[in-house]
Amino acid sequence: MMKVKINSKKGLKTSLSVLVDKKTIEKKLEGKLSELQSKANLKGFRPGKVPLTVIKNQFGKAIYGEVVDNVLKETCAKAIEDNKIKVAGQPKIDLKTFGEGKDLNYTIELEALPNIKLKPLDKIKAIDYEISIEKDAIEKRINEIAKNQQNFSDKQESEKANFGDLVIFDYTAMVDSKNFDGNEGKGTQLILGRDLFIKGFDNQLLGSKKNEVKSVEVKLPENYPKKELANKKANFNCKIINIKKPIKTKIDNDFAKKLGAKDIDDLKNLIKKQITSEYQNSLNVITKKDILKQLESSHSADLPQNLIEQETKIITQNLKKEDIERHKDKNVKLAKSRIKIGLILNEIGEKNNLKINEDEIRNEIQKHIKNMPGQENVVMKHYQKNPSAVAGLRGVLYEDKIIELIKSKITLTKKSINLKEAEEILKNFTHAEESLKTNNPKKKQQKLKTIKKK
Repeated sequence: MMKVKINSKKGLKTSLSVLVDKKTIEKKLEGKLSELQSKANLKGFRPGKVPLTVIKNQFGKAIYGEVVDNVLKETCAKAIEDNKIKVAGQPKIDLKTFGEGKDLNYTIELEALPNIKLKPLDKIKAIDYEISIEKDAIEKRINEIAKNQQNFSDKQESEKANFGDLVIFDYTAMVDSKNFDGNEGKGTQLILGRDLFIKGFDNQLLGSKKNEVKSVEVKLPENYPKKELANKKANFNCKIINIKKPIKTKIDNDFAKKLGAKDIDDLKNLIKKQITSEYQNSLNVITKKDILKQLESSHSADLPQNLIEQETKIITQNLKKEDIERHKDKNVKLAKSRIKIGLILNEIGEKNNLKINEDEIRNEIQKHIKNMPGQENVVMKHYQKNPSAVAGLRGVLYEDKIIELIKSKITLTKKSINLKEAEEILKNFTHAEESLKTNNPKKKQQKLKTIKKK
């Protein structure tokens, strides 16, 4: 028998008292002992014939602990369910009385999720951007690909190295006239002008010739692996092995086929789709954030303190202690915003009976597999062995489905834009986002969580 009493109720906080009479505990204990008796195999007794008193003496304390734990879980869940409380976070349980021959008496301290009264969605206005990609943007992208796949041919021994040339050289380096670990390099290749080795190195190889020895002086970078050498001047003695000049890549059907296209026209179509997808995804993020901002401002809700604390911990988990203190107010504000939006989205999802079925999960996993050629088995095993990864995927799909539903109900104005306009919109959006940042080292913003009601 279980008795539940509401001790107090203030705002979202509720305190419950639960009493489970000793007879209920004893009955469950006897059931567990009997179950163990039927399976027990102790020396001096036939299997399944060990006296109950022996079982109790030997295993009683451990079994009692297990029984009490199970009773706590079952009665706590039922007490919350009977009182129709939608719990936010983990309830706190405080044992008052327990032990063999005693009633089990405990309190539950919890916070409830607020009831969200949804406002009409048709009051929300947003822009649905549709980008059109011009021919010159496609040509520019193809030329960039061609440049990155550039071939080279040997220069004459008498010819000097110019910007864009590939220089192959061996080197030895010294700092303060002393050798150091890793100071030698063989067959090092640099395309002059890209400045990808050490800043200022390329320029000093300009004008060099094959078989020439060239002296280069540069300052080692701040992030140099050996900290004691960071920001120090280093002298490189370079022996030029070969100099190659770039050969202009011919952009034709053969070039397209090497990239997996049928022909040059097919390549242009593929590139157009790629650019469109890149920009469209970014523009969709802007539309989504605008919608979420309006959703948040148009709804009011008391927020559970424990959820605010949990979300704040997530936001600040990679910050230094001093940064946490410096940006405390901003991070709490961000935590509140995420929780509130999550509650609103979840309420919309529940009111419209939105669910994610197993077919949708499987299809999404297949998409991930296709995006990782050669790693198909690794991706599949990842989802098979990690239920949390599948749960995360389900959460993302659920949120996306809610957003699509919202879009169908709001005033969504379609706007066609070109690439230049898109870049300007994205630039302004990025600047606005940067001004709101709290120095969180995580560059990628976490996906908003919809808070499931239990």
